[in-house]
Amino acid sequence: MSKLKYIRPKQVNRLFMLAIAPFIGMLLCMWLLTEPPRITLHSSEYVADSHIAEQSAKIKDDLGQAAAAAKQTVSSIEKTAVLYQQTTAKVGSLLGKATTQAAKPEQIYNRRITSKLGAPIETVHSDRIRIELYKVNPGPYHGYAMKVKLKDPSAMSMSLGSESGKPGTVETTMRAVSRHGAVAGINAGGYADGNGGRFPLGTTFYEGRYVSGFQPSFKDLAFVGMSTSGKLIGGKFYSQQQLDRLSPKFGATFVPVLLQNGRKTTIPEKWRSTPARAPRTVIGNYKDDQLLILVTEGYDENGRSGATLQELQNKLLKLGVIDAYNLDGGGSSSLVLNGRVVNKPSDGQLRPVPTHFLFFK
Repeated sequence: MSKLKYIRPKQVNRLFMLAIAPFIGMLLCMWLLTEPPRITLHSSEYVADSHIAEQSAKIKDDLGQAAAAAKQTVSSIEKTAVLYQQTTAKVGSLLGKATTQAAKPEQIYNRRITSKLGAPIETVHSDRIRIELYKVNPGPYHGYAMKVKLKDPSAMSMSLGSESGKPGTVETTMRAVSRHGAVAGINAGGYADGNGGRFPLGTTFYEGRYVSGFQPSFKDLAFVGMSTSGKLIGGKFYSQQQLDRLSPKFGATFVPVLLQNGRKTTIPEKWRSTPARAPRTVIGNYKDDQLLILVTEGYDENGRSGATLQELQNKLLKLGVIDAYNLDGGGSSSLVLNGRVVNKPSDGQLRPVPTHFLFFK
């Protein structure tokens, strides 16, 4: 057996202690001789500022002043808002009074007109137009007067021909009113029969163009229509430039002119007697641009019934009309309002004609 088998435990322990003794001594020296690590804290940075109370007090004071200023501003805004509302209300009231005052001359003038016409038997009123229908019974003749206030120029137009649109075609006033959705209508210019149709007489302006071109006024014919601004225009025109200067929107031709600038014109001798009396359709305007249309009754075209042009001329002048133009008459005279024929056509029924003046609600 080897000798190692006879080594005792005590001998092993002594040997181990002798082996590690130097290391233990070295550790003790290091512990005794080495200074322990120190952590340096700059605590001054974390110490409360001695002036924080003063700063806090100043901030609080500033906030108080800001709150007071805000409160004062709000109060000022509220007062301004109240003042604005009061001022607006006052201005609105003044504007209303000014509008009322501005409308008074027109109202006075309109009352002056209507006082001569009497009480209307029928009215149409919308934001585009006002129509008042009156009976006219001066004695020798009777008929109807239709006063029209165009609030919108588009509330009046003219129809030409029939639904087919072919040259020379015609339709009754009732058909034209119904086809275009108008509330009222009258016959307009004269016509000439020929070439298998019934064609407008003289210069006719429709949808921005001269139908069959411009024709200088000849004999006693006169143009009558409306401008683009909604004013009645008419008279004799010897060049297209003369009529173009008035910016026509639509118009037709017949004879004669009855009033111009508030004065009676000379009625041609032929029209004084051929026929002397007849159903008539006349259109005129007041100085405030209201229109007046007269349609007189008559049982034929032979001169034994209806009105003379001189009678209508005098009547229109008394009513305060400024300009007036005779439209086609006789069996052509027609007045349609609210879906019915107001007058009694001398033909016993409405005559189909090329042109009609229409009014829209």
